[in-house]
Amino acid sequence: MTALGFLYPGHAAEDDYPRLEQLLGSDIRMTLVHTEIPETTATGEAGETGEAARRVDALREMGSADRLTAGVEELRLSGAEAVVWACTSGSFVYGWQGAHEQVRGLARAAGLPASSTSFGFAHAVREIGVRRVAVAATYADEVAGLFAAFLGDAGVEVVSVRGAGGSGRAAAEVATWGYDQILALARAADHPDAAALLLPDTALHTVSHIPALEKALSKPVLTANQVTAWEALRLSARRVNAPRLGTLFTKEPLVQV
Repeated sequence: MTALGFLYPGHAAEDDYPRLEQLLGSDIRMTLVHTEIPETTATGEAGETGEAARRVDALREMGSADRLTAGVEELRLSGAEAVVWACTSGSFVYGWQGAHEQVRGLARAAGLPASSTSFGFAHAVREIGVRRVAVAATYADEVAGLFAAFLGDAGVEVVSVRGAGGSGRAAAEVATWGYDQILALARAADHPDAAALLLPDTALHTVSHIPALEKALSKPVLTANQVTAWEALRLSARRVNAPRLGTLFTKEPLVQV
């Protein structure tokens, strides 16, 4: 049995995690604990309504040490072998060094290996062997640019980045998006020079759509909840072959589901 722990901000696409657990196999257990979010932000990492919900300072507060450590004890009691902060914007807004400090603090509090979705993306891009990517974000343009900068610090070249403009899209909204809307976002951001397409918002339901997205775009697609689960498995030194979760889950060495 491999037990994995996740800290997820508010409520949006958290039901992707039971779906991930089902697709990964019966000997993998995922425990998800919801963290509190600032009153000025919305449900989920992207925020609810209003421009204030998209401010970088609000996102930094969402990923603060006090908010993350509040859920650590429940994950410890669940027997988790590793913990991942399942939020992209609430980690990369700290910058490369600040995001490292964030997960080091989480690891100390949990007494477990720890990471975040942002680092999951950086490691997953390396795992699939690409250097140039496109980013399709539901964030405000400013916030999407910070994600591109974070990837740049990880040695990843972002050849195209598309944000949502203004204050970005609300998590409550994007959590209701189906395949057609997600595909439209991905296609709008895609670029011929990009070897992979990244969808960084954990508020998006993407787990059921990854193979179809990869087929439509003819390239690997990395999504936030997918890479969050993969990052937790990486921390646990566990690799799983699960093609229904996309190219990321088809790399050697394999543990067949």
